[in-house]
Amino acid sequence: MADNAKKNEGKADAPAEGQQVRITLDDKDVEASYSNFCRVTGTPEEVVVDFALNPNPFARTDQEIKIDRRLVINYYTAKRLYAALQQTIMRHEQNFGVIELNVQRRLSPEAAEKK
Repeated sequence: MADNAKKNEGKADAPAEGQQVRITLDDKDVEASYSNFCRVTGTPEEVVVDFALNPNPFARTDQEIKIDRRLVINYYTAKRLYAALQQTIMRHEQNFGVIELNVQRRLSPEAAEKK
């Protein structure tokens, strides 16, 4: 019995399966930034997401965009982020309609009517 007590000394009890763990977030010092451009790349161990502001997203010429934020996460976190974003977008589209990714369709009322 004493051996078991020594083995568990300094270890927190793990929550029982199915039991939720409460996490409190402190966001009082968070910096928010806006991005209308992102690029996703990866390595065998990590996913790299670069964010930037494209001041002229409709330009038809070459342009340079300065990356101002980079998020590096492991694949487990990336998959959880993917699921959370997918669920959030699905709820948004149920409330407000489908998000059209084709810029030409968004800009042209005639194209939207043909749908």
